[in-house]
Amino acid sequence: MVVAKRLIARGRVQGVWYRGSAKEEADVLGVKGWVRNLRDGSVEAHAEGEESAVDALAAWMRHGPPFAHVTVVDEESAEIEHCTSFAVLR
Repeated sequence: MVVAKRLIARGRVQGVWYRGSAKEEADVLGVKGWVRNLRDGSVEAHAEGEESAVDALAAWMRHGPPFAHVTVVDEESAEIEHCTSFAVLR
């Protein structure tokens, strides 16, 4: 079943290649959507795909790349946007 989730990672998640790493992980998992920095220093992602793949990306986001320090990932259901790839937004 295809699902969509909004994920917001908080902590030291900007300036540590978090978005690029999230895209790499999403591509491996077959998850579509996007990821972007927010002004408050957090990182927001929209992830859609098979439920197990979206859950796996959410689990990855809880630790992120090596130099990140994730304190929490907020997670909520989202509307499916019918994304065709996973993009890093500016």
